[in-house]
Amino acid sequence: MAERLLTHLRHVDLAVPDYDKQLDFYAGIWGLTKVAEDSGISFLAAEGSPEQYIVRLRKAEDKRLDLISYGAATPADVDTLAEQLLTGGVQLISQPGKVDTPGGGYGFRFFDIDGRTIEVLADVAVRRHRKIEEKESIPVKLSHVVINSPDLGATKEWYEQHLGFRLSDTLWHPKMGEAMHFMRISSQHHSMAIAQGPHTSLHHISFEMRGIDEYMRGTGRLLRAGVHKVWGPGRHYAGDNTFSYFHDPHGNTVEYTTELEQLDEDTWHPHVYDFSTDEVSDQWGTANPVNELVAKESFNDPDHGCFTAPPV
Repeated sequence: MAERLLTHLRHVDLAVPDYDKQLDFYAGIWGLTKVAEDSGISFLAAEGSPEQYIVRLRKAEDKRLDLISYGAATPADVDTLAEQLLTGGVQLISQPGKVDTPGGGYGFRFFDIDGRTIEVLADVAVRRHRKIEEKESIPVKLSHVVINSPDLGATKEWYEQHLGFRLSDTLWHPKMGEAMHFMRISSQHHSMAIAQGPHTSLHHISFEMRGIDEYMRGTGRLLRAGVHKVWGPGRHYAGDNTFSYFHDPHGNTVEYTTELEQLDEDTWHPHVYDFSTDEVSDQWGTANPVNELVAKESFNDPDHGCFTAPPV
């Protein structure tokens, strides 16, 4: 297993054909703040997060996941990781250097085993942020990202070997075997999870709310507005976090969550949970059943960006 050089999840970048509709959704009802925009690219921040932005939108002919960005503690760690990836035969898209996205920084990009573009950045300027107040139902920060892979085991091993992710828990189903691995780079139960899917794609992006009341108020706001709900509200067993999943205008699944479990990494041992049982899929029993339609909606469209770096 590689040395852990990643610190946290920074942002997730999406490309979409209907850019205006997508921007209206994220900067409107979803509750993010547009902090910069230029020629069909916008950067959206969470008011409670020190990250310059947590979602980037880009106008494009095809829908795709442009990249997933992680933080590193120092430029030296960025250089070390780049050297390790090259030695391990990983294809780099760019060499470590200064970047000119909001907040600047020092980093590079590379392809993961499934062809997703991954970015690692250090020395990004801290954004002036604020405390989210009681009953303010907007995202505090980016919580985690979940990806679909046609080879669950190989993708898990790649992230362990090359990026130092560790396994927290696994979901298992009697009809399909291992279905999802929850992976961490800190004491947070997962910053990323990998789901077994028919193709490479984005499963969902998760946004953390201030607390249970704010999470429910946000969920209710989207329901009243007629936004398509995929699954929830409920509470997962693995990670012990709340969930309400919706579709954005281009069919990407996005989640409101809160209270994601913090682990004692010195004593934690991964579990295997059978998510065909009601308590594992939803402890509360308030969410709609996990049926084939819910699963299919989480598969998303095949990602057209595999092994093709985004233009910016």
